[in-house]
Amino acid sequence: MILIPAIDLKDGQCVRLVQGDMQRETVYSKDPAAMAERWQSLGAKRLHLVDLNGAFAGQPVNLQAIDAILARVTIPVEIGGGIRSLPVIERYLAMGIHFVILGSAACHDMELVRTACRLFPGQILVGIDARDGLVAVQGWSEITGIDAHDLARRCADAGVAEIIFTDIRRDGAMTGPNIEATRALAEAVSVPVILSGGISSLEDVERVVAQAGPYANGGRIAGIITGRAIYDGRLDFAAASLRCCN
Repeated sequence: MILIPAIDLKDGQCVRLVQGDMQRETVYSKDPAAMAERWQSLGAKRLHLVDLNGAFAGQPVNLQAIDAILARVTIPVEIGGGIRSLPVIERYLAMGIHFVILGSAACHDMELVRTACRLFPGQILVGIDARDGLVAVQGWSEITGIDAHDLARRCADAGVAEIIFTDIRRDGAMTGPNIEATRALAEAVSVPVILSGGISSLEDVERVVAQAGPYANGGRIAGIITGRAIYDGRLDFAAASLRCCN
């Protein structure tokens, strides 16, 4: 299992939101590249970037900050937020991004998911963000009627490398992760699932590790994305990362 630090980008800064609300932000750094370098120095094996502006605009917005991060780190970087076309996917991969995360596009354009997986095998991830089991899109501003498990199965069949599952009610709220919902989704698919949202302590990390799987169909919880807890100092990233590896 891998512990992945999140860097959410808004207006070129590193921020954290509460439950995806763009009006409830805390700015943690005006230099996201330095923050990325910090996490790498503490043992991060991968970085999770989200272009928050891009998620609402439907196209990349924080390219300058992303490019600066790529220039400062050597570990794999994944990016999500407003990625809804092949040209954008190709642009990010050409920049040096290792994994591209499709979100809203997976709900509205499964053909894009299939095509991207065929052209860039192993590099396409899908982010499934849900509230009460239903998928949210457009920067979490719209709750669809799509069942998260159904979408996960379709994405797995399309060839995605991993699924990142976020319980919106837990994200940034420091109330603990929804391990039960994440495990249920991992049991429904045969690809690795990354848990996101709600991690607030080393105990939370240990609880996720204990439920990692693999399960009967081959699915498993393969990683944890953490944000607010490591920025607020409630979670020692280096210690928690070692716990994930043991």
